[in-house]
Amino acid sequence: MGSIHHLIEQHGIVAARANALTAADRLAVNAAAAVMGEEEMRLGITHAGFAMSNLPHKAICDAVWRRKGLSTTLLIESGRSESGDLIGVPFGTLARLILLYLQTQSIRTGSPEVELGASMRMWMERMGIGIGGRTYKLVAEQARRISACRLTFFSDTGDAQIRENGAFVRGAISFAGIADGRQTALWQDRVRLDDAFWRSLQEHPVPIREEAVMAIGNRSVAIDVYIWLAYRLHALNKPAPITWRALQAQFGGSTTKISHFKPVFAEALNLALAVYPEASVDCTDTGITLRPSPPAVPKAEARRLGIG
Repeated sequence: MGSIHHLIEQHGIVAARANALTAADRLAVNAAAAVMGEEEMRLGITHAGFAMSNLPHKAICDAVWRRKGLSTTLLIESGRSESGDLIGVPFGTLARLILLYLQTQSIRTGSPEVELGASMRMWMERMGIGIGGRTYKLVAEQARRISACRLTFFSDTGDAQIRENGAFVRGAISFAGIADGRQTALWQDRVRLDDAFWRSLQEHPVPIREEAVMAIGNRSVAIDVYIWLAYRLHALNKPAPITWRALQAQFGGSTTKISHFKPVFAEALNLALAVYPEASVDCTDTGITLRPSPPAVPKAEARRLGIG
């Protein structure tokens, strides 16, 4: 992937696009150019647990979602309506963006209370999500699922297993209704993160670049891979091989066959590397090898928010 960044630097975006053979390659070139062209770095924050485990990519029918990473297992349990019906587990890109906003703002302000309303609308639009019509309903549905679900992180320290129970938010992310034709008043004024989740987020924050997530677009697997690389690469002191079976367990979703999973993961990895120019990752027949790399967010930038 470094060759794409080099090609853009030496010959420009037009030549890099002309050199792209597939739609996926062109997408990676455009994403790389978008990140390289950003003059201002915008810091985002996510919980380390989401670097080792993740939400579903598509809607699931089950009441519980389980995802196992290297040393972390995530369980998300669907909430229920007043009548006892399952509300559903949050999924997809919109759920990830809503959670990214909540986590980032809480760390920025040093408070579990997060302002919604116009602030969240402007952020979502900056991330490429124009809220209106069908998108309004999709965002409302994911907010409802996030508000109702329960989550448990299991962390294996080697000596013991640590269990953290909680939720994403206290109460609910409620919609204030449509104030005018442009839907300016979507959310209540504020929402408060669940106390246990807020404490855990303070202890285990992962800094990422918002513009990298924006450049990835509506591809939730690539977002997860990018966050994973941002969490792991800078902490390595030697190469770390990861097998295809381990990658499938973490990122595979409902994909059961390795042969089906490999091309999906390879495309997501290609896109994640496009927005993380400093990353060093090798693909092999048996999986991939992660190599020690500079952080996705320079340490000086992260320290501005008291991280690291």
